[in-house]
Amino acid sequence: MTPETPPASLTAERVALEKCHDSQAECPNCGGQGLEIFYQLARIPVHSCLLVDQRTAALEFPTHDLRLGYCRRCGFITNTVFDPTVHNYSQQYEETQGFSPTFSRFARSLAQRLVEQHHLRGKTVLEIGCGKGEFLVLLCELGAARGIGIDPSYIPERTRSQAAARIEFIRDFYGPQYAHLTADFVCCRHTLEHIAPTGEFVRALRASLDGRPETVVFFELPETLRILREGAFWDIYYEHCSYFTPGSLARLFRAAGFDVSALELAYDDQYILLTATPAPQPTAARLELEDDLQATHQALADFARRCGERLARWRSYLSQAADEGRRVVLWGSGSKAVAFLTTLGVRDEIEYVVDINPHKHGCYLPVSGQRIVGPEFLREYRPDAVIVMNPIYCDEIGAMLGELGLRVELLSVND
Repeated sequence: MTPETPPASLTAERVALEKCHDSQAECPNCGGQGLEIFYQLARIPVHSCLLVDQRTAALEFPTHDLRLGYCRRCGFITNTVFDPTVHNYSQQYEETQGFSPTFSRFARSLAQRLVEQHHLRGKTVLEIGCGKGEFLVLLCELGAARGIGIDPSYIPERTRSQAAARIEFIRDFYGPQYAHLTADFVCCRHTLEHIAPTGEFVRALRASLDGRPETVVFFELPETLRILREGAFWDIYYEHCSYFTPGSLARLFRAAGFDVSALELAYDDQYILLTATPAPQPTAARLELEDDLQATHQALADFARRCGERLARWRSYLSQAADEGRRVVLWGSGSKAVAFLTTLGVRDEIEYVVDINPHKHGCYLPVSGQRIVGPEFLREYRPDAVIVMNPIYCDEIGAMLGELGLRVELLSVND
């Protein structure tokens, strides 16, 4: 039963689901004029993954607004008020998921498949947005002869592999200054969604490949149709300024001069995987997943209702738990947790967020201020419920809770 008076922090309203038309907004993918505004968030943290080691600094973390606009012409979604100057992608940015056995198995399987499918043994691989370098290291360990990784958040001491001697890491953002770098395979995973001028970026990449028609390009990024269909407000946050469906991603690459040869979903259909090669002119759609405009229109029409239901369900659950004095923790301190807590306006109702990444322990989530702890902390804290931020990890987390001797209510964020 929902309490008559929910905690004050849960009554903070940051969300607007009403639709309106912005005739001045331009789609950065296709250049279409006029976007349908369908989701707005006020005062959300500009970063989700920066390490903040003081709670006061976390509570005072910089915020900005988000205003999602939809292009009915190509199906792309963008934050129309995005300001890239507020970001600080540096060595304080802790994005790695590699401490999860589930994610590590996926990454290794994908790397093995790419090495074999694209005959990368003895060849050169360039990764744009390589993070801490784990995936590039995998590609080189599994057969690539040489690697080049570009990312401002790279930390040299985190790379412990014999393959490191064959990899050049550049702590910078990829841009025209690196157009001279040549590789047989260009990889870009979970980076394009952080870039606002998407069309400009992909066209620049295509220009750097002139005269190299055999170069294979591979992109991996979050799938947006799922977010819309689930009303998954926890998957919408400031760092992600660009939201792609399989079709909108393929349309962008084809228009920029690539031939898209493969388009698929992976990781419980949470990720889009796109493979392409340079083409002399724009190519026609021919893959099943490209035909998704009508499905996207429908999912967008249902989003406000689904998102509203999710918000109401979690506000009710957390209010009742607080009223009953039950201890609730989140598992997973990444962007999903930050979006979940700040969109709902949660502070005191949840004290701790669990993460298996030791580099995050003792830090605090921006704006909402929860402390990040390791799993062992739960032996003493004895929570009543654990909310898992990504359902794909439920089995892994359930097993760890069992090893800790804890019997708790285990919930998935999309329950």
